[in-house]
Amino acid sequence: MAAMPKPATGGSKATVLLGSQWGDEGKGKLADILSGDMDVCARCAGGNNAGHTIVVNMGPEKVKTKFDFHLLPSGLVNPRCAGFIGSGVVVHVPSFFAELDTLQKKGLNCDGRLFISDRAHLVFDFHQVVDGLKEVELGGSSIGTTKKGIGPAYSSKASRSGLRVHHLYDSELFANKFRKLVEGRFKRYGHFEYDTEGEIARYKAFAERLRPYIVDGVTFIHTALASGRKVLVEGANALMLDLDFGTYPFVTSSSTSIGGVCTGLGIPPTAIGDVIGVAKAYTTRVGGGPFPTELVDDIGVHMQEVGAEYGVTTGRRRRCGWLDLVVLRYSCLINGYTSLNLTKLDVLDNLKEIKVATSYLSNGKELTSFPADLEVLAKVEVQYTTLPGWQGDIASVTSFDELPETCRKYVEFIEQFLNVPIKWIGVGPGREAMIKH
Repeated sequence: MAAMPKPATGGSKATVLLGSQWGDEGKGKLADILSGDMDVCARCAGGNNAGHTIVVNMGPEKVKTKFDFHLLPSGLVNPRCAGFIGSGVVVHVPSFFAELDTLQKKGLNCDGRLFISDRAHLVFDFHQVVDGLKEVELGGSSIGTTKKGIGPAYSSKASRSGLRVHHLYDSELFANKFRKLVEGRFKRYGHFEYDTEGEIARYKAFAERLRPYIVDGVTFIHTALASGRKVLVEGANALMLDLDFGTYPFVTSSSTSIGGVCTGLGIPPTAIGDVIGVAKAYTTRVGGGPFPTELVDDIGVHMQEVGAEYGVTTGRRRRCGWLDLVVLRYSCLINGYTSLNLTKLDVLDNLKEIKVATSYLSNGKELTSFPADLEVLAKVEVQYTTLPGWQGDIASVTSFDELPETCRKYVEFIEQFLNVPIKWIGVGPGREAMIKH
């Protein structure tokens, strides 16, 4: 085995791509564009509860092919880019292989370029059963989980009873720990139908199929950076779903912020270069929780229909509302974006006027921060700035200067409010519908 890499003083710095709102911002498209110049695309947190859709031209006939990514890094669409699933990700092995098999059947060869950290925790089917039972237990307070078992898997991890990828290769230890885990869930939720011994046997077979993909995650990522390879870190979910800084408890169970990049990959802050925040030109969220700028009128329906606001992972209709710059400023403070990608600007094409949230009032006083208390958040009075719409089709526009003046002013208003440059602007669903600003 090669020596452990020295802490890098030179080498390359990772480019990080993060969701800046409540998810579904369209991170996959920019990940696709950026990965064309990358050697490694890494996932650092979450599991197969993420959802990125990418459409690429495949084969000599350039056939448009749609790929849905949930667990695997979407940078795999670039044939020369390796995919890496870091230690902070929770891995449902059957879903890993199902997703991989689907990609391969569509002509995307991932042989020899997909790797999993041996420290990543495992999601089991009983975690998914428990996920549903927890939602039933919560009743009217349901948080809108994807029921992929992500929360229960992270709970196992935090309680130090979880199983990691490397445990698969000590079959006796794995079997004993697995039985204890399942028994613990039976005690907590009552006995549910589950073939414990059958699962142990199934994972013994999975272990051999998984073996070629497994690496020491810390050595892998540091070797890549030290050798000057270009690394893209693809965030899952978004800042407002972060376990610590999101609208808790209506959040996911992992760190979706810039901090999760360090803890999920085992790299220091000094190994991070550009941090790109992806933001929709309006706001959406899936599931429960307060949503200050939510629109429940015809404009909200317009955004849903024109923006095709249905979840890739769940198929659920997304709630829609005006762009919330209070949320985005909070997001910028925590993640320190060096630039932004504004997506789905074309969804606003036919609106006569567009509102942007610029502050919250609580009991008549302006809040100086994003409230931690959801009872406060649910009752805020949103202060809006109203801007004129452009009422024209921008889907075929290829440069910033070609955008209608009122459209450019909308983009510039956001930049000035956040004091962060918008470097990319999405004006349509296609891969090519991205303006470099």
